[in-house]
Amino acid sequence: MTSDSHYRLYGGEISYYSGKVRAYLGHKGIPFEEYPATREIYKEIILPRVGWPVIPVVVTPEGETLQDSTEIIDALEQRFPEPSVYPEGSSQKLAALLLEVYGDEWLKIPAMHYRWNHNSAWIIREFGRLSRPDATPAEQDEIGERTCRPFRGSLPALGVSDMTIPAIEASYESLLRDLDVHLKHNPFLLGNRPSMADFGLIGPLYAHQYRDPASGALMERIAPSVVAWVKRMMKPRAAEAAGEFVPNDLIPSTLLPILARMAAEQFPVLAATRTAFEAWNQLHPDETIPRGIGLHGYTLERNTPREAHGERSIFPFDLWMLQRPQDHYQSLDDSNRRAADALMASIGGDIALLADRPATRLTRVAFRLARS
Repeated sequence: MTSDSHYRLYGGEISYYSGKVRAYLGHKGIPFEEYPATREIYKEIILPRVGWPVIPVVVTPEGETLQDSTEIIDALEQRFPEPSVYPEGSSQKLAALLLEVYGDEWLKIPAMHYRWNHNSAWIIREFGRLSRPDATPAEQDEIGERTCRPFRGSLPALGVSDMTIPAIEASYESLLRDLDVHLKHNPFLLGNRPSMADFGLIGPLYAHQYRDPASGALMERIAPSVVAWVKRMMKPRAAEAAGEFVPNDLIPSTLLPILARMAAEQFPVLAATRTAFEAWNQLHPDETIPRGIGLHGYTLERNTPREAHGERSIFPFDLWMLQRPQDHYQSLDDSNRRAADALMASIGGDIALLADRPATRLTRVAFRLARS
């Protein structure tokens, strides 16, 4: 097979969503070549094709440009449908779609906190090396410092502050322990092969938490089974492609605490985001949808001694991601919907988050969020 038949992935080992796409390509056995997103790659490939500096970007053998990890995976699922990353069982598919939203949009909080508050000197050098691999270490530090400012500066928007950091760390460490219990007995989140749930979580848990040295040491210490899962995700074996999801559409009991954590922490924020977006949209019906539309509160470690309240930006993009489990839930017949309702009840999730149709449907046009 020639390189002309390969997909080209432009990304980086330090990149959250590049890790998600890289793991997907590997497990699906899709032929690809990865190109680090150097300064030249941004200038010559990414900016002309996408219009703004972002990774990952995939270019197909036919020259089509794909951007955003979810859109990349769904486009490639159309071309490479077997084995599907979406379970056939309706409850398992719902769990997979929810956990993708959790990994993509909520685990950014601990991922960015640990990166910039525990690993900053290391990651600055890594950014410099990615941008200018030919530069001296001193030059890479300078380039990295300059490149990193917007990322490090995003912590307040995500809700990371002195008031919330203890709860962020407590919540993340509890998540690691829950995942460790589950992954001691399950190679992947829903059985013997990875689903979209695994690809949703691998972005933060590999690119930020496993690779960054202080975070990696924490994971090794308290969650060795998570470390083993990270390694399985990033170095797939051929036999895993023939694996099966848990039979009879069952959700392993050890996965329920992870879904319950999502329901407790992220569901209220998603519901509040929907309300805030509709109010904003009434006032700005013709404006381009911005990345953030104001601020609202959020709570971590609710009803524990570590409970903390913070403020974070309202991100409309989260609603585009939420539409995926919403669409799935709303497509179910009565029997499967009752099973989905039972799953939501078991994790303390408000079913209205899935059952209520949003007043404004979102899509992506020219690689940016837009109204349908």
